[in-house]
Amino acid sequence: MNGHASARQGAALVAAAATLAGSPFRLHGRDPATGLDCVGLVVAALSATGATPRAPKGYGLRNLSVDHWLHFADRSGLTASPGPILADDVLLIALSHCQHHLAIAASAASIIHAHAGLRQVVRQPLDPAWRLHIKWHLAQQMEG
Repeated sequence: MNGHASARQGAALVAAAATLAGSPFRLHGRDPATGLDCVGLVVAALSATGATPRAPKGYGLRNLSVDHWLHFADRSGLTASPGPILADDVLLIALSHCQHHLAIAASAASIIHAHAGLRQVVRQPLDPAWRLHIKWHLAQQMEG
């Protein structure tokens, strides 16, 4: 895939996530009509781009470690994204001790995510107090 196709695919991920803003929050939710959690948001947005995401199960709002679930990113068509945060990066952030969270970067300074406190998917500024654990972008695929 060339750079322009990759940029279109990334823009599609942000656009798909933006259409989910306002969806209700529900832990382990995978349906925008009944509710999404942070994993469900990423799964729904990736699906809208034509990807075939795989989602982990058995996680809670707080987890001592999420390392045993990181392989789901690769299985979902994501690859590590070095450098600064870019629009369309999928971010794994540590909100606090034992509270990990997925979000989609809408820009270098804002995210789209399933906000448990507000009980819905929202776009908001990226909080500088959050610690970035890892980030991914859509892996390049061969054009058919």
